[in-house]
Amino acid sequence: MADILNLNKARKARAKATAQSQAEANRARFGRTKAEKARDAAEAERKMRTLDQAKRETPGD
Repeated sequence: MADILNLNKARKARAKATAQSQAEANRARFGRTKAEKARDAAEAERKMRTLDQAKRETPGD
């Protein structure tokens, strides 16, 4: 015979797990220092610059 499951507790546990995973993602996204944000922005700019330099020009341009 299967165990009895309280659906209200299961729903609350699932909501709590979802909230915890969202909180973890927010901490990783917003809980960074100014230096880390600047480093990531500089890295993204460097990648875009490298990509733009590698593009070919078409004869019509």
